[in-house]
Amino acid sequence: MSNVPFKNPGWAGNTGEFDLTENQIRGDDFVGERPAHGGHASGAGTMPYMLSEKQPDAPLFEGEYRERLDKVLSRYPTKQAALLPALGLAQEIRGHISPESMDEVAEALGLSPAYVRGVATFYTMYNKRPVGRHLIQVCTNISCNLAGADDVVDAFLKYTDTGLGETSEDGNFTVIEAECLAACGFPTCVQINSRYYENVTPTEVPKICEHLKGQGE
Repeated sequence: MSNVPFKNPGWAGNTGEFDLTENQIRGDDFVGERPAHGGHASGAGTMPYMLSEKQPDAPLFEGEYRERLDKVLSRYPTKQAALLPALGLAQEIRGHISPESMDEVAEALGLSPAYVRGVATFYTMYNKRPVGRHLIQVCTNISCNLAGADDVVDAFLKYTDTGLGETSEDGNFTVIEAECLAACGFPTCVQINSRYYENVTPTEVPKICEHLKGQGE
């Protein structure tokens, strides 16, 4: 841990008598660079889909991404049942789910555009507008709130020089509040793209942001 610039690099760390690296715990050394085609069909629909690099104008469901969508569809009894992972795949590629993207997903799955929009707008995990390379979601529900979540939010907003939901001028950060991140035992919890940071305090915020600037994801 000595080479990490702050105490919480977004992983659980060692437990028990094990002496494991971050790559071993995350499985990065086994998985390697994640393929666009999703690997085996059993995992094609469960890959994290909030990446730092976004391509808003990229085509959906072509090439390797078409192969992944086909794998996702093979895991469900109907195309309608595969809607959530299909939306996740669209967000992975473009960074957010625009009305145009919703229509393309609807066409690919043979669903009505209205149905897809109703589902996509129901879930907060889908970004309905562009966000920064690092989407910072700070839990402000009761456990985190009691532990000072509002101060953590303020620290992120101060560092990024933004308001809630705004993207910093350099395009790196968007800060929003989250209702609950299911880590009530480790407040304040912060989700940044697809990784969780636990026990975050305001004093750690600048170091976390500087760390993120040097990371690809």
